[in-house]
Amino acid sequence: MPSFKIWECALCGFRYDEAAGLPEEGLPPGTRWQDVPATWTCPDCGAGKDDFEMREAG
Repeated sequence: MPSFKIWECALCGFRYDEAAGLPEEGLPPGTRWQDVPATWTCPDCGAGKDDFEMREAG
């Protein structure tokens, strides 16, 4: 299984970790970025998924 990735908001620096998910946003641990709904927005600044960049986990 491929390793989990971290996605970082280019606007505010919020990080979405696929391994941890975001349970308070309805995204259980292990939710891959491609499975995050297109309508999801950054919980800190409201940016869309297009404003996130992949970072290597670890």
